[in-house]
Amino acid sequence: TITHLLSFFAGIGLFLYGISAMGEGLEYAAGSKMKKILGALTKNRLLAVLMGTLVTALIQSSSATTVMVVGFVNAGLMNLAQAVGVIMGANIGTTVTSVLIAMDLSMIAPVALFLGVFVMLFVKKDFIKHIAQTIAGFGMLFWGLDTMSAAMEPLRDSEVFVYFMTNYSNPVVGILIGVVITAVIQSSSASIGILQALAVQGLVPIDFAIYILLGQNIGTCVTAMLSSVGAKTNSRRTAVMHLLFNILGTIIFLLITALTPYTSLLERISDNVSVQISAAHIIFN
Repeated sequence: TITHLLSFFAGIGLFLYGISAMGEGLEYAAGSKMKKILGALTKNRLLAVLMGTLVTALIQSSSATTVMVVGFVNAGLMNLAQAVGVIMGANIGTTVTSVLIAMDLSMIAPVALFLGVFVMLFVKKDFIKHIAQTIAGFGMLFWGLDTMSAAMEPLRDSEVFVYFMTNYSNPVVGILIGVVITAVIQSSSASIGILQALAVQGLVPIDFAIYILLGQNIGTCVTAMLSSVGAKTNSRRTAVMHLLFNILGTIIFLLITALTPYTSLLERISDNVSVQISAAHIIFN
């Protein structure tokens, strides 16, 4: 119904704003130091990967990290080899959100939201306000996820939707769905959250969810590609490397899925499909 649709979009709004508020709060709390550290500590490739992982885990957005890196390369603060290392790390760091969702911390969401907003309103010290913003964002993220999940519950009674998801597990269709959703909402963390919410309701089986997940990893490259338009050659190369990294990874994992009992192994990790999707996301990256 219209009410369910509106609830679903409200849930997406809360979820996206929660991720943004969490990332912003941590970014402001760390100040400009994080950018300086990122630029200074990426001379070693392994260290570049670790820095990319850490920064993305903190700001909850691989797209933001990649756009930052494209800017650094354009300004001559980082070379292509360093940038690729950071991007590889960013892909690992972005899996943190899916882990948080799989842990199902929705019970503490209202408390986190209340505490975060209360401290933001009554404490004047900037550092504490930014930490409170992060806590409020955390609460909002799970509140949004719960709202989305509840709104999608009636889809279990839709024979057309259930039939499509359970019988039409074409890899190309799954990948395209993942690419389009992530490109539209500009956040792989949010699109994977939606996928986990659908899966928990029993609407997406794990074997089809894997293909959507692969597409979501490609879709997250759109932001970096857009940010490189009109930039210097090495900046465009950085964005293309991000895209190639995920396309090649998708091809490899399509072969793994076709030739090995990969899905069965994921199902052995946990009975919770949300945990299975999170594990698949981590393994891929």
